[in-house]
Amino acid sequence: MALEIAVAITLGITSFALLVYLYLTRNYSYWKKRGIAGPEPVPVFGNLKDTALRRTTFNELFKHFYDSYPKSKVVGIYRAWHPSIVVRDLDVLKHVMIREFDNFSDRGFSFSNKGLGFNLFNAESDDWRVLRTRLSPMFTTGKLKNMLYLITERADKFLDFLGPVVEKSPEQNVHTLVQRFTIGNIGACAFGIDIDINDVDNVFETLDNLIFTTNYTIELETMYPGILKKFDMSFWPKAIKDFFYGLVNDILRERNGQASNRKDFMDLMLELRNAGEIHGVKRHEDDKDRKLQITDDVMAAQAFVFYAAGYETSATTMGFLLHELALHPEIQGRVVAEINQVLKKHGEKITYDCIKDMAYLEQVFDETLRMYPVVDPIPRLAMGRVELPDTGVTVEKGMGVLVSVSGIHYDPKYWSNPTEFNPDRFSSENSKDRHPCAFLPFGLGPRNCIGMRFAQVQSKVCLVKLLQRYRVEPCAHTRSQLEFDPDRFVLRSKHGLPLKVVPRTHQATLFGGD
Repeated sequence: MALEIAVAITLGITSFALLVYLYLTRNYSYWKKRGIAGPEPVPVFGNLKDTALRRTTFNELFKHFYDSYPKSKVVGIYRAWHPSIVVRDLDVLKHVMIREFDNFSDRGFSFSNKGLGFNLFNAESDDWRVLRTRLSPMFTTGKLKNMLYLITERADKFLDFLGPVVEKSPEQNVHTLVQRFTIGNIGACAFGIDIDINDVDNVFETLDNLIFTTNYTIELETMYPGILKKFDMSFWPKAIKDFFYGLVNDILRERNGQASNRKDFMDLMLELRNAGEIHGVKRHEDDKDRKLQITDDVMAAQAFVFYAAGYETSATTMGFLLHELALHPEIQGRVVAEINQVLKKHGEKITYDCIKDMAYLEQVFDETLRMYPVVDPIPRLAMGRVELPDTGVTVEKGMGVLVSVSGIHYDPKYWSNPTEFNPDRFSSENSKDRHPCAFLPFGLGPRNCIGMRFAQVQSKVCLVKLLQRYRVEPCAHTRSQLEFDPDRFVLRSKHGLPLKVVPRTHQATLFGGD
């Protein structure tokens, strides 16, 4: 009798395990049936096992998918058990991100509107259209010119902080150094607050870790799309929510709920809030009316995403740029020579037009973004059934479509010697015949990064001020080959970016030397 019970239990467990296995792998023949190449999936994880176990970054994993199928225009993968597409062909990419944008306007991750999820980056299509239209005025050329005095003031304060630090110890992690500038600058330009960058280690380091360190919520949403929104769950911890709700409430009290004369990000949000219900722009007569109420939830969510995007992505890019300049002193010399020449032309005053005149600095900036795309891959969600041209693939409603930015940025079809840091590839002569979709550090199409010009201006002002006074050199701990941190949402060096920061002599600065 005992034996029969044991056999029955064993059969029951085996049958249950088999049913679970069949359920988890039920879609794994999807791409084979359609003749689409792709890696073999494993149960539960699909093709995302290495990122789920934090063995590698999303950038590196999706670049691996891209590189593994050089003859394919698309690659079929599985996120958990959901079939998804990685686009390799630039014309297909243009079709998805631009021509068929209305069918791919969602990113595919839906969060609770009460937990900072109602932000411009994550908002679903209809809400995004209203927010994008109403927030775009924050990033016009006129606004950036008006903000420039704030940016240069914060850059000067950053240099005041930097002097004693590097005098005491020239070897510094340049990423954490420039984070202090971007923290102070976002505080001033977005929120009208003066952050003491000498004393930001505790609060803002905690914020940084809570915002950008991965948690397993992303895997839960991948397995069961929409579960976070359905159960009113937030992607970010309560401490992050409390901080940004508190920040918004403090500013509301300080400004008595009315826009001030600062004309910063919070003034724009207050104007929209006091306007009552805001509406999106109709693109054609039959377009539906899209409307939105600016609540405390919406304001806190925009404050959060403005801070997160404007602070960390710019600091990361500047850190990688300084790392490459230290490894390539001849390029650093050309940058400094241009800075001094252009400043002399503009009466030694940093203006918006002065920054725009620094063409070689722009090339260096773009080459850094090519080699180190901060946000990768770019996700989209099919909102309808769409045929991808010249692929034989029909994307079904609800299917994810992803773009490996690193894969494209390192593809030798578009970039000769792609592992070489070469800003000259972005000269006007070398860029004129390049496919318009071959460079996409800020995304592509209508849903590209709204703050890309702000990010460029704040970064260049900081770099101009810094490189006028200091040169960067490799130190004993500088790595020519970087490893990236798989526990971060955005690209980050696992071991920091240690360099020597050395004051320039007056004569060397004048002539662009060391």
